[in-house]
Amino acid sequence: MASSTISEKLRKQLAALPARPGVYIMRNAAGEVIYVGKAARLRDRVRSYFGSPRGLEPKTRALREQIDDFEYIVVSSPAEALLLEAALIKRHQPFFNIRLKDDKRYPYLKIDLQNPWPRVSITRRIENDGARYFGPYASAGSVRATLDLTKKLFPWRSCTKEITGRDPRPCLDYYIKRCIAPCTAYCTKEEYDEVIQQVILFLEGKADDVLRRLRKQMDDAAERLEFERAAQLRDQIRAIERTVERQHVATTRNEDADIFGLARDGDDACVQVFFIRGTQMIGRDSFMLAGVRDEPDATVLANFLLQYYEGAQYIPKLVAVPAEPEDRESIEELLTEKRGSRVEIRIPARGEKRRLVDLAAENAREALAVARVRWLADASKTEQALEQLREELSLPATPHRIECYDNSNIQGTSPVSSMVVFVDGRPAPNQYRRFRVKTVQGANDFATMQEVLRRRFGRHARTPESLQAAESPGAEQSPADAWDLPDLVIIDGGKGQLSAALEVMHELGVHHIPVVALAKRHEEIFVPDDDEPIILPRGSEALFLVQRIRDEAHRFAITFHRQVRGKSTIQSALDTIPGIGPKRKKALLKKFGSVKAIREADVDEIAATVGFTRALAERVKAQL
Repeated sequence: MASSTISEKLRKQLAALPARPGVYIMRNAAGEVIYVGKAARLRDRVRSYFGSPRGLEPKTRALREQIDDFEYIVVSSPAEALLLEAALIKRHQPFFNIRLKDDKRYPYLKIDLQNPWPRVSITRRIENDGARYFGPYASAGSVRATLDLTKKLFPWRSCTKEITGRDPRPCLDYYIKRCIAPCTAYCTKEEYDEVIQQVILFLEGKADDVLRRLRKQMDDAAERLEFERAAQLRDQIRAIERTVERQHVATTRNEDADIFGLARDGDDACVQVFFIRGTQMIGRDSFMLAGVRDEPDATVLANFLLQYYEGAQYIPKLVAVPAEPEDRESIEELLTEKRGSRVEIRIPARGEKRRLVDLAAENAREALAVARVRWLADASKTEQALEQLREELSLPATPHRIECYDNSNIQGTSPVSSMVVFVDGRPAPNQYRRFRVKTVQGANDFATMQEVLRRRFGRHARTPESLQAAESPGAEQSPADAWDLPDLVIIDGGKGQLSAALEVMHELGVHHIPVVALAKRHEEIFVPDDDEPIILPRGSEALFLVQRIRDEAHRFAITFHRQVRGKSTIQSALDTIPGIGPKRKKALLKKFGSVKAIREADVDEIAATVGFTRALAERVKAQL
């Protein structure tokens, strides 16, 4: 749906929607799946996209403009809709959905119990084949580290040969105590099965059970005077104990829990999970998400939990999260059904669990920052990104200095703008600038951008008047004169914002500086004299760089706008009350701390403030 008008085809589809639970799939004009959603009543939920756009979130408005067609699948219950939604998001990776990053399958550890001599391997595909699966793990690195640890602690076979027991001699693994050599019949089937059972218990987080079994085997071997075997078991016990000791003691109680922490930055988010089994944290992992912009934490957590546990092979009794996810009861019902016993989703407010949730969130923030910094610190990637940007935008040279501008206001109030600077692909915070909009009234994004650019580039203007003034004796230099001119200017917005910016650049005679506009909706880049936007390749270094620059400008503008709005809120609430001047306002704020506290105070408390009478206190109370 390229415009606000609804096509006849869509009208007929909307009229035929059933009032039943289900999942709906939105497509654009190219037939691509751009959004998957669930609904308790399909008729009400889907129709809500096509009513008045007033009140819709920016992300939802952007989605609405792209809808050309939709289909739906009716299910028997809202819980079943949750499951189907998660599966379809993982399959299609729609642009407007919150989704686990990468379209690859996450890795698992697999123990093929149908094989008479099972081994532990890495797989990305779960099948109904009787095998045991453990995971998912966030990366190949984390799953490989766990595989290596189990190999060091338990002597299972790593070879893929057919086991007949008739090999003339074992391989090197046997001599370094990494295998008990079923290939040469140096062990029985029962002894090998015991090793695999120990691996399963360890991966389930039941290290205490493993140690109990090994200690009994060591005692039995000693009673039979098999001292070499007892010594081997003793060494294995010590290795497992050292591994368990290195794991942080997480709680004073025996627990079976997954602890989640959430961190967000622009369109990206990171979820950190701590795996608590017994009194130990047996492991942790980080998962990156995309498409979280403008979505509340409740929605982000609900989408993550559904996608994460949709493929997880083990579900604990307790899932602790920092905020209540959407459809909490339905998600609990699904997890309970999958586990086979009660699963609780808890939002701890205090105690050990709250401490662990906060710790997980802190680790998630670190992981998100490291992911961004690692990319920016990779010189080859930033060089590649800048070179790609030069080619894609047909720039005259590689952009050494890039400036990005973003406006921020709420319904035209407290308008501000930000300028962020990236030098050689890296942020230069000491060169960032904030602008309070002075001449524009109301929500006029175009005029706001023009004012900011005039103030930024006015001192560099190449008009005859400005050149004559700059060359005149005694001409003072503004701080803006010392700023380097950029090699590329990025405006947050679309064609309209670009046209407004170009008008100012021509007016000031600095039109030799390349200017482009970056639209949030589909990361479209609009350039002068071209009706069609440039779409940078998905996954390209250039796309990541411009997203990072745009997100940084947005963050910087939003932070400044909150500060300005907070000050203006206090001012407008108190300064409009007759009889309240600067001294009395200061006395009130000094005593109560905030307008909210003043509003909640009773008349006697306000009247007791220095400089106040009861009549004035009653007037303040009535006004607030």
